[in-house]
Amino acid sequence: MGQEEPDLYRDTWVRYLGYANEVGESFRPLVPVPVVWASYGVATAYVTADAIDKGRKAATVSATPPHSPSHSLLTLPLTPVSPQAHAQDPTRVGVAVVDTFVWQSLASVAIPGFTINRLCAASLALLGSLTRWPLPVRRWTTTALGLAAIPLIITPIDRTVDFLMDSSLRKLYGTPGEPPASH
Repeated sequence: MGQEEPDLYRDTWVRYLGYANEVGESFRPLVPVPVVWASYGVATAYVTADAIDKGRKAATVSATPPHSPSHSLLTLPLTPVSPQAHAQDPTRVGVAVVDTFVWQSLASVAIPGFTINRLCAASLALLGSLTRWPLPVRRWTTTALGLAAIPLIITPIDRTVDFLMDSSLRKLYGTPGEPPASH
């Protein structure tokens, strides 16, 4: 009865689409560049869909009156209502969409993509100067290192983006809100 419906973008296999660009960057030494860019397209589509979903969810709730004046827009208790009844408060929807989109863009696409790209570029260069391995072996080793690094970078990047958002953009909303869960 009190069980919540699972979040499609956070609690199901769909969340793995957010890793597409990291996988693409890991395979950069082996695949044509358009394949890598396509992986960014998949990850960006995931980020956009999650932001739209959070906006829709925010549009279907309304705030119940807070018990103290210290409650902010992001900490109010929420109760479901029709979207028409909530149309007069687009701020909640805007905050949900912007917060999710910015957080996911940084934590799921930009920072991890850059990190894996640089890790793979450095490892390929180092393997080229430190070993006599054939180029295909160096490329596959670089790809394996990139793929192995993905689970190691997720939590530190997520926490860093939480800190950055809480220290900047979320101050504009009032109190720092509940950040999106890891992708």
